[in-house]
Amino acid sequence: MAVPIRTAVAGLCAGLLAALLIHAPAQAGQREEGVWTVSSAGDAPRARISLDDTTGTLSLSVSREGRTVLEPSPLGIVAEQADLSQGLRFLHARNRTVDERYRAVSGKRLDRRVHMRETRLSFATEAGARLDLVVRAAADGVAYRYVLPTGYGDVLGEASAFRLPADAGAWLSTYRVDNEGQFAAYTAATAPTGTYADQALFATPGGYTLLAESDLTGSYSGARLAHTQGAGTYRVQLADARVRTGGRLATPWRAMVTGDLATVTRSTFTDDLAPASAVADRSWIRPGTVLWTWLAGGRTAGQSLAAQKAYVDYAAERGWPYEAVDSGWYFKKDEWDVTDPDWQTTSWMPELVRYAREKGVGIIVWIHQRDLDTPEERARWLPTLERWGVRGVKIDFMDSEAQSMLRWYDTILPETAAHHLMVDFHGSTIPKGIQRTWPQVMTLEGVGGEEKRTNTAVHLTTLPFTRNVVGSMDFTPGAFQRVGLRPNSDAAEVGLTVAYESGLQMLAGTPESYDERPLARAFLEQLPAAWDDTRLLAGTPGREAVLARRSGNRWFLGGVYAGAARTVEVPLGIGRGRWLVETIGDGTDGLVRDTRVLRGGDTLRVDVLANGGFAAVACPLRPGVSTCYR
Repeated sequence: MAVPIRTAVAGLCAGLLAALLIHAPAQAGQREEGVWTVSSAGDAPRARISLDDTTGTLSLSVSREGRTVLEPSPLGIVAEQADLSQGLRFLHARNRTVDERYRAVSGKRLDRRVHMRETRLSFATEAGARLDLVVRAAADGVAYRYVLPTGYGDVLGEASAFRLPADAGAWLSTYRVDNEGQFAAYTAATAPTGTYADQALFATPGGYTLLAESDLTGSYSGARLAHTQGAGTYRVQLADARVRTGGRLATPWRAMVTGDLATVTRSTFTDDLAPASAVADRSWIRPGTVLWTWLAGGRTAGQSLAAQKAYVDYAAERGWPYEAVDSGWYFKKDEWDVTDPDWQTTSWMPELVRYAREKGVGIIVWIHQRDLDTPEERARWLPTLERWGVRGVKIDFMDSEAQSMLRWYDTILPETAAHHLMVDFHGSTIPKGIQRTWPQVMTLEGVGGEEKRTNTAVHLTTLPFTRNVVGSMDFTPGAFQRVGLRPNSDAAEVGLTVAYESGLQMLAGTPESYDERPLARAFLEQLPAAWDDTRLLAGTPGREAVLARRSGNRWFLGGVYAGAARTVEVPLGIGRGRWLVETIGDGTDGLVRDTRVLRGGDTLRVDVLANGGFAAVACPLRPGVSTCYR
């Protein structure tokens, strides 16, 4: 296992801004026959692609500062009419630099810079079938994809695999169609035989590496990792035995987010690989805090207009911009029936939306995917919800990454954008660049979240380094009322609201549970709608995670821990100067608030309970400033 990392991070990695170069593996200006290297300057990762002149097979390895990240791993794709995994000969190479800037509406930071070196290597079989391998390298990752310039029938599978050092630390989640498995620690070789989610974290001699996908659409099939115990090899296994294609094909990016733990945690590499936004006018897309009523009251609350109005009132009092109405609101037949010709006028939802709008609160509604899976159903629901003034939809139970379901995503994404509906996907895939291309997608579940009764503190302290790296995560923190059903302390539960990023941060508590914890309630009233920056202050997967996220001139800190009670020391790596720091921790009789003045780089010491944590707000200390709260 790798040595645990505790680090303070300040500013962008200098390597991210450095020019990326193609480096020769031999002397400068030469290229070893059958070997190509793509890399960036400094300590950034280097990809090495090799062509075996005997078998015509391709492999890719990755190193960082001369140390192994990925051992030589097979490449290739097999189609009905062409085996493009062997018998390949080199044709030519093209190089270019990808240099972009874009602005996100949510995520780890709003302003993004993309700087990558791309090499496109063209190969052909003896029969003339063509394969292009496109490799990109950035300061925080390496990725590749296959491009088939012409069609060769359906895709039957890939030869692609990732070969990690056998003793590399591994944090893996057994694959489930809803991506809600828990992460557990192994080594790359000792992990049990089985299939795992494709967001898998490894600690290698060259640094931490998170495997991921980007730009996954219905033109292909979702992937998982197949592993046989005893070796460090993880094979790419597609959800479909046969991927339907028509003509030219570009597969999703197979990505490796790599660097030290702070770099991996802060990375937006999978977003950076994805296509630019398909939504021109994004003014209606507004991230924010949500009062989520399902764990707060369940189906009964969902079917009651009076209960929902009370939740709207509570959200308005807190300054929370949204309230979510979950399952059950359109199933109560004695109030309205979708088979009734007048169904659009008999629901109480328009009345709730009008009431909420007057209070400055937007309404988000749950809806089952089966009620949106045909053109007729979407034509009935989406315009109606827009006309009512609903702000977003929480679509549930896709439970598949097969090509047919991915094609449904391809359909629902432009349609929700056209009807100005923000989206929260549950029972879903995980973010694979989707939030850059379709910014109305505010968050996705794809996680063993607050609803689960089997979560452990180890799982909670692994998520910031695995699932949440690739995009917004609807964990739904804040369920203070679930004492005994969650593994952490109250202060840790507050800390989750910062440690976990979500464009719609759905808070799962009851109004009574917030009122019983006024310090937690006051902190949650401060939560920003979006983040300008994110830094890892301290972390070891499965043991601790302390993240700092900035909004304007304030930094919010969230710390979560697994294991025994202890005094933790967190480097305050949020910038120079003097900071007023207000901390929420666990006391003997409930939550306690502590105020202190520290300088940037000082150590923040906090006493945490077993499986505990903390939350904090830091703001620049100025004359007359006595609190960071507004």
